[in-house]
Amino acid sequence: MIYKVYYQEKANEIPVRENTKSLYLEAASEREVRQKLKDRNYNIEFVQLLEGNYLEYEQASPNFILEEI
Repeated sequence: MIYKVYYQEKANEIPVRENTKSLYLEAASEREVRQKLKDRNYNIEFVQLLEGNYLEYEQASPNFILEEI
């Protein structure tokens, strides 16, 4: 399954919408996504499962790059 992760780069910063970044990651569950990103010290705001039309829409975006972890 493919997940979209919304995050802040520094875990100790207050989340600000303008600083929110996103990445795409393949994993079996949300828990696995968080485990894979644990070492990066991100402040993860939201993990969204992408499937169906949502996945197709995101894949059509030029910003869609699947992270390899």
